[in-house]
Amino acid sequence: MNCAFIVLCILSLYVGTDPISWQGLFAGSEADWLTLKASRIPRLIAIVLTGMGLSIGGVILQHIVRNKFVEPETAGGLDAAKLGIMISLVVLPSAGVFSKMLAALALCFVAGVIYIMIVARIRYQQVVLIPVIGLMFGSVLSAGAEFYAYKNNLLQDVQGWLLGDFSRVVQGHYEILYVIVPVIVLTYVFAKRFTVIGMGQEMATSLGVSYKSTVALGLMLVSITVAATVISVGAIPFIGLVIPNLVALKYGEHLAKTLPLVAIGGACLLLICDLAGRLLIYPFEVPIGLTAGAVGGIVFLLLILRGLR
Repeated sequence: MNCAFIVLCILSLYVGTDPISWQGLFAGSEADWLTLKASRIPRLIAIVLTGMGLSIGGVILQHIVRNKFVEPETAGGLDAAKLGIMISLVVLPSAGVFSKMLAALALCFVAGVIYIMIVARIRYQQVVLIPVIGLMFGSVLSAGAEFYAYKNNLLQDVQGWLLGDFSRVVQGHYEILYVIVPVIVLTYVFAKRFTVIGMGQEMATSLGVSYKSTVALGLMLVSITVAATVISVGAIPFIGLVIPNLVALKYGEHLAKTLPLVAIGGACLLLICDLAGRLLIYPFEVPIGLTAGAVGGIVFLLLILRGLR
């Protein structure tokens, strides 16, 4: 997987509407170096951090809810972040990116708590029922965000802005994604605790793990990742669902061992989706929200069918 990751990173730097000449780079061409430093490298970093963050956020939610089909998209997290950004745009139109991220983070965290409370009140929990409830919950939040945008004459601009797209990423407009780095580190530090809470509240308590505080920490880490992603590159669905499931099928669910694979796998999948979007209708570009949604949706359906057998 490491070799595949390196190859995909090199391809990501090379592919684009503005071609880069490797001979020009070695010769010190200012145009080639400017394209590489101002656009290609920032885009690569943004893709890698986003893929790692969303895949790790997905695996955290799956352990909290104890369902393999849950991730920020199927738990209402992405839609809650959209609603938070909508509110901040209207209430605080002059606010900076960090303030908008805080609004998205707060709404995402609250939505996560509400979703967990809803799931906990369901008496007969079926495997497919939990993500379906999350999708319904997310649809309600998304409708609220779109109504809010329509009421304040923001709908047309916001729909394009919130669709996952890395073509807007340039130097100086993606750096907030670096908050995902400490999220990854903290997830690895608390990996054993997240593994334990995946066994249930009673088991976690018997093993000396504070269930509520660990769940709160997990939700906060997921909320930070989702907020930073949505405010920087828009909503990208299903990345946090596909990779954790594929890794768990082969390597198990002990996060202390599988977390690096989940992170690299998420980055690889997002790189593949991004390259596909750049090449499908070259020289034009398909937003990654569409390619990731198509790939993730197909895999999601296959996993559901497999789970029902």
